[in-house]
Amino acid sequence: MNKKHMKIAAMAFLAWYVISRPEGAASLVNNALSGLGNAAESLSQFMSAIPN
Repeated sequence: MNKKHMKIAAMAFLAWYVISRPEGAASLVNNALSGLGNAAESLSQFMSAIPN
């Protein structure tokens, strides 16, 4: 399989997951965004702690 087929397969799986389990998909997105927010907050704290 080439990259194009893999992308199509991934999008099809994503669509199937959202349709079959919308609560699970929403929870997954919420957790991912929460993790990104926590990472950004940690990076901000790290950058603030570096002396000038």
